[in-house]
Amino acid sequence: METMDERIWIEKTMERLSHSTFRSKFVLSDKDRAYARSKGKTTIDRHACELLRSRVGAANPVKDGKQTPWRGHPVFTAQHATATCCRGCIEKWHHIPRGRELTDEEIRRLADLIMVWIERDLIRHPAA
Repeated sequence: METMDERIWIEKTMERLSHSTFRSKFVLSDKDRAYARSKGKTTIDRHACELLRSRVGAANPVKDGKQTPWRGHPVFTAQHATATCCRGCIEKWHHIPRGRELTDEEIRRLADLIMVWIERDLIRHPAA
């Protein structure tokens, strides 16, 4: 459940990310939008937590910096857009140091950020 502090953090983070030419260029593909809509928020949120934990959650993830595909799942695109794609980006943008495992709370917070980004993309691109 999102707290007021977390909502403020998400809004401030989304604002900072919007000033990055690289981060702001990402949008979901039509296929990923259809997938997100068909699976629903609960499933995509679960996927976000699982993908964060398995791909960037370790203290020293395998292939760090290259472990998140550019496409193939809405969470992957959202990870690049929200700078949650590798530990280097997580450290730079979210001030969570490399070299230690992400906590459950950090994974939850980053997943909430991803979900807000996905929800905004879906709103900006309504289903036909």
